[in-house]
Amino acid sequence: MSYCVRVMTQDDIPAVSKLDRQIFPDMQMPTNFESELTNCMAHYLVAFECGLAELKSSWMGSIIGYAGLWIMVSEAHIVNIAVDCNYRRRGLGELLLIASIELALDMNCNMMTLEVRASNVTAQRLYQKYGFTSRGIRKGYYNDNREDGSIMTVDNINSKTFKDAYKKLKVDYQKKRGAAEIILTAPF
Repeated sequence: MSYCVRVMTQDDIPAVSKLDRQIFPDMQMPTNFESELTNCMAHYLVAFECGLAELKSSWMGSIIGYAGLWIMVSEAHIVNIAVDCNYRRRGLGELLLIASIELALDMNCNMMTLEVRASNVTAQRLYQKYGFTSRGIRKGYYNDNREDGSIMTVDNINSKTFKDAYKKLKVDYQKKRGAAEIILTAPF
């Protein structure tokens, strides 16, 4: 079994909302995906398991993860990468990060930024692997427990240095995790 990532559609909202509540049960204000999909700056991707047959169509499957980005001028801000608890430690978060970088490159962004919980060392290591560096702290950033958020940024995703390193990381991912399909165009 492999994974597919595609652009989120209106039909995905119930499943993504349910997953969001499962992953973030203590968030005071859950994400309004209906509003996000009508926001011209917001771009969401969904991940699901797919077998060889699904790799041909790539629009089916139960959603097991999602990523959200806001594109502002030439900056891509990752607002969320979330993976179903039952699918963690399988490389799905990394695949969603890869797809997010692909989307940012496709949309001609120059830099990427995000916030990550100060306690989430595993995620910080993943982001560092892909060239993100710590730039500061947002005190009390997370509204569920007031935990600090570490600001991480990649300055120039269009540089040859970044693209060469990124290309190698994508190849390494595929060797380790197998085939994955990323579709950045809407199904309709």
